[in-house]
Amino acid sequence: MKKQKGFSLIELLIVVAIILIIAAIAIPNLMRARMSANESSAAGSVRTINTGEVSYFTTYPATGFAALGALGGAQPCTPAIATGCFIDNFLATNGGGAGKDGYLFSVNAPTLTGYTSLADPANLNQTGTRSFCSDQTGVIYSLPGALGCTPATGTALQ
Repeated sequence: MKKQKGFSLIELLIVVAIILIIAAIAIPNLMRARMSANESSAAGSVRTINTGEVSYFTTYPATGFAALGALGGAQPCTPAIATGCFIDNFLATNGGGAGKDGYLFSVNAPTLTGYTSLADPANLNQTGTRSFCSDQTGVIYSLPGALGCTPATGTALQ
């Protein structure tokens, strides 16, 4: 009898089935890890916005706090009231409207006395499961499972 070289069809099907089972286990874990990374990045970006707001307020006290776009500025950035140059322009322009790391950022109602910064997931339960917010106190709050965090509705991060 002649000796065959290679694999039989059934052996190849078994290998493919094993690979599919491993992929079915790994992909949900990968998605959870990515959402967690997006949430960490969003909380860090809200902290960066807070720092930028305090710096802007200190530099331009007569103007008060700024809208998100006024905290950044295109390179080479020249500090002014309209372009504070305190945060990265990618974050200041909200990624050109597409957001950053699966989150959309905004600064609501900047006044002489306060502001509210907000980070909402671009797609709830796909790019993130929590909304983040902060105000002039510098405390970052999160609201799980919903959009539109406010310091009154969120839970302070530790």
